[in-house]
Amino acid sequence: MLETPLASLHRQLGGRMVPFAGYAMPVQYPAGILTEHLHTRDAAGLFDVSHMGQAELVGDGAAAALEKLTPADVQGLKPGRQRYGVLMTESGGILDDFMVANRGDRLFLVLNASRKHLDIPAIEAVLPAGVTLRPLPDRALLALQGPGAVPALATLAPGIAAMKFMDFAEHALAGIPCLVSRSGYTGEDGVEISVPAEQAEALARALLALPGVKPAGLGARDSLRLEAGLCLYGNDLDETTSPVEANLVWTMGKRRRMAWDFRGAERCRAELDGGPARLRVGIQPEGRQPARGHTLVQQDGAVIGEITSGGFGPSVNAPIAMGYVARGAAADGTALDLMVRGKALPARTCPLPFTPHRYAR
Repeated sequence: MLETPLASLHRQLGGRMVPFAGYAMPVQYPAGILTEHLHTRDAAGLFDVSHMGQAELVGDGAAAALEKLTPADVQGLKPGRQRYGVLMTESGGILDDFMVANRGDRLFLVLNASRKHLDIPAIEAVLPAGVTLRPLPDRALLALQGPGAVPALATLAPGIAAMKFMDFAEHALAGIPCLVSRSGYTGEDGVEISVPAEQAEALARALLALPGVKPAGLGARDSLRLEAGLCLYGNDLDETTSPVEANLVWTMGKRRRMAWDFRGAERCRAELDGGPARLRVGIQPEGRQPARGHTLVQQDGAVIGEITSGGFGPSVNAPIAMGYVARGAAADGTALDLMVRGKALPARTCPLPFTPHRYAR
């Protein structure tokens, strides 16, 4: 197992370490997943996401080159702004989902830990002469999430309070130069902070010393993002899934949907014109029993889909799930059966997210 620069700190804090995407990561701390989840919703949770891949794309034409792989409008991204997008396969599936920020003279990328070994060569393969992809393995990544995150962080760097959702800027935190984006993976307001690896523990300790900040692990991160209706690559997205099926058409820039000049565009265009065979939807089981990933979804005895993410939502105090169902069963309120341990549990499709987003727009 690989370790992040904060592995020693996690153990000191009592983190229970588990394998995740090739790394030893804390799934929870002594307070437990439920407490960490609710504390993030109420105050601020600090997550180590240093397993994610960080890289920068440098050179004239970098944005145009990246657009060969993504339907996101990268060339239209203004300096100091960040955008969510997907990288595509030739067949119109999703190679990965990622974040891209415009730093003015370069693009800053955040890639999934489990996919960065595929993303990097895929990006390098489309780069023209003079454009270079530089992986940044010497940087750590922290996420401070929750309604108390920015007020607490602003005591170290007042300028962060003026940032809006998806703003990206350089700030010194506790004397440490950092790259800060006002974004996250919980549905809450908050920031993600890229920091030199050798200074990551000092920064994490400074953040944990702020009022209302407590450590949170992968378990809470997963339940928070599920309540927020956010996709997890490998569960809700993979190389068989298109952005249209995944209800991620909003990531496809208007200009890109006119030119259709990105990898996999043919499938996306056909599904937008004729409708996809299936769609990602929210699913609300009736009763209290959760339905986990790979649970089959039935309607009138016929299998029409599958749960891709499911569990208990601490903030909504009920089981919640996302999955793919046949397009004809995707309308909100459609009655379904979830096959859990051989029994059909009633459920209905429902709007996403389960918990309203609270981004600083």
